[in-house]
Amino acid sequence: MSKSNPEGVRIGLALGGGAARGWSHIGIIHALEELGLRPAVITGCSIGAIVGAAQAAGNLKGLEEWVRSLRRRDVAAFFDIGWGMKGFIDSPRLRDFLHEHVVNREAVIEDMGSAYGNVATDLGNGREIWFTEGNVLSSVMASIALPGLFAPVRFNDRWLVDGGLVNPVPVSLCHALGADVVIAVNLNADILGKHLSSRKADLASESGTLDGILSTIKSYSSNLIPGNQGDTPPGMFDVLASSINITQDRITRSRMAGDPPDILLEPRLAQIGLLEFHRADEAISEGENCVRRMRPMIEHTMENVARLFGKL
Repeated sequence: MSKSNPEGVRIGLALGGGAARGWSHIGIIHALEELGLRPAVITGCSIGAIVGAAQAAGNLKGLEEWVRSLRRRDVAAFFDIGWGMKGFIDSPRLRDFLHEHVVNREAVIEDMGSAYGNVATDLGNGREIWFTEGNVLSSVMASIALPGLFAPVRFNDRWLVDGGLVNPVPVSLCHALGADVVIAVNLNADILGKHLSSRKADLASESGTLDGILSTIKSYSSNLIPGNQGDTPPGMFDVLASSINITQDRITRSRMAGDPPDILLEPRLAQIGLLEFHRADEAISEGENCVRRMRPMIEHTMENVARLFGKL
């Protein structure tokens, strides 16, 4: 569909935050490419910063192969449970993962194949920080530093945390980097109130080599899976997940009302919990399906863009 991607029109893709639901970004990118739409500008927040960096660096295929192979015990290995911890995620292990599957440690944003940027939040004053130059891996580590799960990242004498606190779907950054038309992906449109769970995760069959970590993960893993808790008071991780969902939903609505995208994609991901990164197959498939459901609207919008730019 060459007419869907008018020559000379810079398409921007703003990938929102949403933890494990973010693997759906991979499916969305694939499905957009099937329609002839390849972004010249990519921005991301949190998990969107990871997938966006992989795409901009030409490493999306490798990332996809790895995430599709994940099992619960692989995800549990990223947890660091101990006294004096600054976050539940083992940051050095995560940095090694990003180096191996997303972008080289020495890579800089200016050298990436597409215009790329991501967002973080200054923990000291709440200001939005845009990364549009410098080391890619360091910028991604800052953008994904979800409070309570990741340790804050030190950068230029500031402590930075997840960009989702201020700009969960960075449409504004896409425009600032020169996108003529912006496709935004909101991962949190249908999840409020759906993450509490009464189901227990069955990890027994996978616990053989990770007894120490998994015995701890078992105690709260059920709180990270969608469902209905009934009359049982929510636990700490229920409250954390709910707070993140509410905050990002409200901020996303506010930000996009002031700076709306041309196309908004909202995959249906309520069934995937905050840390269920092992469910990549489902998330990627729903990303592809979301684009297919929205295909008539996408084609109509791109035809209007082509007329506007005199390409039809």
